[in-house]
Amino acid sequence: MTIATFNALPVRPGRATADTSRPGRGRRWQGRLLMGAALALLPWTGYLAGTLPPAEAAAWIALDALEAAALFSAGSLLSRFDPRHRAPAAAAALLLLADACVDLATAAPGPERAVAAAMAVAAELPLAALCGWLAARPTPAPAPVLAPERENRTPPGAGCATRETSRASGASGA
Repeated sequence: MTIATFNALPVRPGRATADTSRPGRGRRWQGRLLMGAALALLPWTGYLAGTLPPAEAAAWIALDALEAAALFSAGSLLSRFDPRHRAPAAAAALLLLADACVDLATAAPGPERAVAAAMAVAAELPLAALCGWLAARPTPAPAPVLAPERENRTPPGAGCATRETSRASGASGA
């Protein structure tokens, strides 16, 4: 029985291997969606600042600014494949859920409550669910980085020993 070495296929430096688990378009799309939602909150925040009484406006502007910051942070980290996107995604999910609940609880009956319900169902709750899923899902393990092969390789078979030749030469066998 012979013990042989296995030479892996050569990998050029800087190239990914076929078994890499680098995420694809899904994470970039999700990251862009979160950043787009964050940017969409900015005009809404301006609208709230101009239409609500100052005491009420301060609370809603602070909540929406925190949501925008968490969404933009999670989206930018996610689009760069950075695993640190989880904390801002979790914060965004919590803030969006709180926003939907407070909107529904403080809305007056009638058209105001219907608008609050529509915003919760169409925007805040689905976005909170996406952020919660992004925060909770496991991150794939990074692919191992393979060192480039040396140019002065030993020929195949060189350096291989058999058990019989090891015993014959008096070396201890493995």
